[in-house]
Amino acid sequence: MIAFIVRRLVGAVGLLLIISAVTFGIFFLVPKAAGVTSDDLAARFAGKTPDAATLEAIKDRFALDEPVPVQYGKYIKSIVAGDTYDTGVETIDCPAPCLGYSFRTNQPVFDEIVDRAPVTFMIAIGAAVLWLLAGITIGVVSALRRGSVIDRVSMGIALAGVSLPVFFTGLLSLAFVVHRWQLLPEVNYRGFSDNPFSLLLPWICLAFLYAALYARLTRAGMLETMNEDYIRTARAKGLPERTVVVKHGLRATLTPIMTVFGLDFGLLLGGAIITERTFSLPGIGQLALDGIYQSDLPVVLGATMVVALFVVLANLIVDILYGVVDPRVRHS
Repeated sequence: MIAFIVRRLVGAVGLLLIISAVTFGIFFLVPKAAGVTSDDLAARFAGKTPDAATLEAIKDRFALDEPVPVQYGKYIKSIVAGDTYDTGVETIDCPAPCLGYSFRTNQPVFDEIVDRAPVTFMIAIGAAVLWLLAGITIGVVSALRRGSVIDRVSMGIALAGVSLPVFFTGLLSLAFVVHRWQLLPEVNYRGFSDNPFSLLLPWICLAFLYAALYARLTRAGMLETMNEDYIRTARAKGLPERTVVVKHGLRATLTPIMTVFGLDFGLLLGGAIITERTFSLPGIGQLALDGIYQSDLPVVLGATMVVALFVVLANLIVDILYGVVDPRVRHS
């Protein structure tokens, strides 16, 4: 197991390097190939109406006149060893991991992401708990009651959940649940010091979308698993039906669910863009979206790296948990 974890860690580092190289190339290599000059790239890092001295300083700071591999090497070096940035007024120290400096907000990108992370983390964790509990429970009940009214109604709701995006259910719930009926308070969460249950409405809207998918996955897996020989053997031994369903049937079904969960949860930790935009929550997704609107390349690049990191880590944890959840899985 230790050798497997070490191999996966090495592979995760290599994958992050590949992702960073591809992302860096999209922002710097592709524009140059399309004819964008270093002055144009420098203008994207600067604030409004930058003067010539500022553009020259930015070009020198980011080595925009250098070949792209040299720029990428300096970027990776700043992540590992930190860097300093001259804003023209003062020199900013950016300790490792330094994901760049935004000249539009005059802040290191990593500090901005850390400030926004509590909102995104709380959205992702709360929604994940809801959609796992609801999705797996509905899927198991539907599989055990296949063809019944419960099965048809739950799968119909699941189909609606997959079909309805968050920006639709979110705006609809805000209009009726919050403003017209006043069943829930305004969504106003800015950090860990605030009441997390103010995010109840975003949790429900986001969980409604994902729970539908997990219900269908669980139902399909349970229908296949409950017909296996070892399930019939467990029943023949006289084990209680709850033990047969939970310990033998559901446990084997969780493997594909964990795979999908690793991707979904990692992406949410990197920024639930649509949810944060719909409910005006200042998370990592909203930060990345603002960076796109403002052509703030360091912010967009840093947010992309964070998303990639969370997805890789989530899948690494899922790979390790395979052997715990399903005893048939062995790491060689």
